[in-house]
Amino acid sequence: MSDVALKKIINNPDDFVDELTESLLLAHPDRLRAASPNRRALVRAYAPVPGKVGIVTGGGSGHLPLFLGYVGQGLATGVAIGNVFSSPSAEQIAAATRASHGGKGVLYLYGNYGGDIYNFDLAADIVAAEGIRTATVLGTDDIMSAPKGKEATRRGVAGLFFAYKTAGAAAERGDDLDRVRAIAQRTVDATRTMGVGLSPTILPAAGEPTFTLADGEMEIGIGIHGEPGSYRGPLETADEITDRFLTEILAELAPAPNQRVAVLVNGLGATPLEELYLIYRRAHQILTERGVIIHRRYIGEFATSLEMAGASLSLLLLDDELAELLDAPAASPFFSQGQTAPVEPVESATDVPGAQATAATDTQVRRTGRASTLRTLLLDVLADLPRHAEELRALDARLGDGDLGITVSAGADAVREALLALPEDVHPADLLRAAGVAFASANPSTFAALVGAGLLGAAAEAEDLTELTLAHAMPITTAMARRVQERGGAQRGDKTFLDVLWAVVDALPAASDARTAAAAAANAAERTVSETRNLVSARGRAAWVGQRSAGELDPGSVAVLRFLEDLRDRIN
Repeated sequence: MSDVALKKIINNPDDFVDELTESLLLAHPDRLRAASPNRRALVRAYAPVPGKVGIVTGGGSGHLPLFLGYVGQGLATGVAIGNVFSSPSAEQIAAATRASHGGKGVLYLYGNYGGDIYNFDLAADIVAAEGIRTATVLGTDDIMSAPKGKEATRRGVAGLFFAYKTAGAAAERGDDLDRVRAIAQRTVDATRTMGVGLSPTILPAAGEPTFTLADGEMEIGIGIHGEPGSYRGPLETADEITDRFLTEILAELAPAPNQRVAVLVNGLGATPLEELYLIYRRAHQILTERGVIIHRRYIGEFATSLEMAGASLSLLLLDDELAELLDAPAASPFFSQGQTAPVEPVESATDVPGAQATAATDTQVRRTGRASTLRTLLLDVLADLPRHAEELRALDARLGDGDLGITVSAGADAVREALLALPEDVHPADLLRAAGVAFASANPSTFAALVGAGLLGAAAEAEDLTELTLAHAMPITTAMARRVQERGGAQRGDKTFLDVLWAVVDALPAASDARTAAAAAANAAERTVSETRNLVSARGRAAWVGQRSAGELDPGSVAVLRFLEDLRDRIN
């Protein structure tokens, strides 16, 4: 670990997030409680609120008070917490959802980041099977992360606070899920944020800066994870930086004279409050000169990046309803406004409802009265799968971040553990559902979330079956491929593991028994992996390397191939 990393007040870096959530629960027992055994899902102490829409947020740690800090009255109901700058798992999100569901559905409100989207979508599939309706709104306020006309692809940063505030107030007054979702979306659409970075953050486990800046340099438009900005140059004055912010923000929002706005000046973690007030001073001058009315102002830390130095400026264009909702009382451990009504914590405030929910789900597992051949086969195949971890890591390192090996090996182990906990005569749909949740949650990543989503799609197809036969192989694989395509957005030919799934679907009709089906599936997968090798990857991290992906094997496709080869060998 570098000398810089040692200047953190932490214990074991690997325990950082778990100790953080434990600390929050110890410090605020009257406001928060755990909703999962590992304390990675937290909810209000009195959640769920009967008859009210729940709001669940989440994302990586390292951004307090973002995500974790906005669970409270008039704000979010629950939160799922990932590792530093990493998505929470689908099961953590599902645990927060169950504990936040008061009978009127749950809004997912979080930032527009790929890993979060995959895992929140998968969580929505998980809880939908339990009868919980969800809706989603993504924060997209970071104006420099995508050009005008592509607002839906922008990142969510500090301006997400405004959506928590208005949507939380709407839920508090009793609006239904569709209305709360509409309020959140209207707030997001009317919010713009722009930031500047002056120094990097150091990840606790890595001990390395997320980016580098020379002395006297600043970077305009930098993201809260250190994503590159739009301009790097000599440090400017507070007024000059604020002028840059407002030139871009006002060009898009274009508030008219006498129109009301809310202003949020946010510190990124290591910026003195005095400097934030200098930014507000200049923003106040410019807005009032234009005749714009500042209805509310918020100055402080609302979305940080550990110890990154820098700041951001957010504006929300208000109408009468949004202004009323913004003014409503709210209270959380990190934010308070007005006088909230007193509440009584639920009796189980010291319990872990997430564990109870899991147990309840287990008791609902259906049994067929016949030993599951699929369960026995998967237990054998999954025991072999981790031996491919190094091959998959090496392939993935050439095109991505190299985590596919651990994703597959950890996922295989987690699925085996989940299957061993199920009865031998488990219903095939419940088996597939348990496998999907376990794989997606073991090592949260895009690949894990998509495989998990695909298995949930397969589970839905098997819902009315009590036994799987060869005739069911094609429709179940088709359901899996469709769900992966829907969730990931890839098409056949984009050089992803979806290509392999569709090739297997095409190969299965010619099979006459389980042995020929397994052989046909493995052969189709091998052929597809070879045929797509010279294509340029069009989706995922591999697409970021562009032409360099041509000639490389797609790592996810190889992972599916190895599974099918092991399956074939076990059947034979």
